[in-house]
Amino acid sequence: MIIRKFQASDTSPIVALFYETVHSVNGRDYSQEQLDAWAPRDEEMLKLATWRDSLSRNSTYVAEIGGGMIVGFSDMTSEGHLDRLYVHKDFQRQGIATALVNTLETEARALGLAEIDTEASITARPFFERHGYRVIESQVVERRGIQLVNFKMIKSMLDNE
Repeated sequence: MIIRKFQASDTSPIVALFYETVHSVNGRDYSQEQLDAWAPRDEEMLKLATWRDSLSRNSTYVAEIGGGMIVGFSDMTSEGHLDRLYVHKDFQRQGIATALVNTLETEARALGLAEIDTEASITARPFFERHGYRVIESQVVERRGIQLVNFKMIKSMLDNE
């Protein structure tokens, strides 16, 4: 596995990975109605355009295995908001998310950021807690009129030098 910087040509496989991951991995913590609101299929074309821009603007990394298959991705804004972290449903629990987050945390320290924050799903919360993030608050976000619970989490970069 290699971790590399995002390229615009990665957008389509990343969007596909996002939809597949949400609808499979997150199904243990969210209802089908919630999953459909979180990752609605009718927004896939819109996501291809908007994500290409936001992923290009952010610090974005992809995890790739032999043959160039993208098995995970993550991105962080210049202010230290870890926006997206997704790992392919068939490659869970293999250290991919850890490698991606470690890469973003290294970059955050190099940028002199004091902390990283994220909004973690119910599914992702234990992962982030194991990596030193703490819950600031539980929150309910609304997507397409459907409520989803997630957690605002934060990690200090100053404690981990």
